[in-house]
Amino acid sequence: MALRIRGIALPGREEVVLQIEGDRLRTAAGDDGEHVIDGGWLVPGLVDVHSHPGTDKPGDEFDLALFREHMLQHRAAGVLAVRSPGSADPLSHRRHDEPDLPRLVTGGRWLATPGRFFEGFGRDVEEDDLAAAAVEEARASSGWCKIIGDWLPGTPPVPLDALTAAVRAVHAIGGRVAVHCQTAEGAEHAVLSGADSLEHGMHLDHALLPLMAERGTALVPTFTTFAKTVEQLGRGEPEHIRDWLRSGWDGMAATALAAHEAGVTVLAGTDSKPCGDIVGEVEWLIRAGLPPEVALGAASWTARSWLGLPGLTDGGWADVVAYDEDPTVRPAVLHSPSRIVLRGRVVL
Repeated sequence: MALRIRGIALPGREEVVLQIEGDRLRTAAGDDGEHVIDGGWLVPGLVDVHSHPGTDKPGDEFDLALFREHMLQHRAAGVLAVRSPGSADPLSHRRHDEPDLPRLVTGGRWLATPGRFFEGFGRDVEEDDLAAAAVEEARASSGWCKIIGDWLPGTPPVPLDALTAAVRAVHAIGGRVAVHCQTAEGAEHAVLSGADSLEHGMHLDHALLPLMAERGTALVPTFTTFAKTVEQLGRGEPEHIRDWLRSGWDGMAATALAAHEAGVTVLAGTDSKPCGDIVGEVEWLIRAGLPPEVALGAASWTARSWLGLPGLTDGGWADVVAYDEDPTVRPAVLHSPSRIVLRGRVVL
């Protein structure tokens, strides 16, 4: 007997009847069959576009058992696709399709030029070798690479010409580039280089937002991790670092809202442990002033489209999360999915 899904699909808000064929969805001709979801609100599987499963803290070696634990934490929250922009796993490009885990979009190893990352945690490269290394990581991954574009205040960012050369080289092979940036100059270089996404974007000059919108550059603010960082600030950090982090945090909500209003794609990524807190990131986006539907889309249909992943369409993946209430009207229901289907299998 065919397995079917019936409900009101977001974002279109039309009632649909879909049939599960293997790990794919097909438009059903009728409403016969066994319904694994019968009513409610249907959302394309949630997405965390900035997560690093497999390590708990910077400097840790990649742990495959921990990777699976982290991915199952994501799955339990309805996160059915994860983009890992930077990994300590030298074999991350091989971990694309474990049948019980969310789908993984890899970004290779972090690319760190001298003095701009946790020592030995990423792939250390010289500035002159950055473009070639970026192409290598993009080819070895899901088409993405991740460049550490800046680091702490007082440390110059990757020079604009070196970063631009790397972005152009990756684009030339059809790849995409995520850039870590949390200083004003680092964020400026990321935008001007033509990067595909700014990861964090603290201290981003709002005057650059129209250019980001024009080029399709996304912003992934990662409120979740910075909220924890600022909350845990103590006397162990130099005062100028504490002030820099607090001022960056104080401006993040205004930046996310201004980016949305300027037409920039704002996406949801947690960059935090434990994994599976994407709903908290959606709530941060709502608190920043983004409409609930936009905030949810940042962790679902918008993120999936941006990554080239299908939504609730004929021939799309059978990755669906159902809720008893409209999550754009009552976002709190996102904490309580009524059903989760991954790769055509009911996992909740």
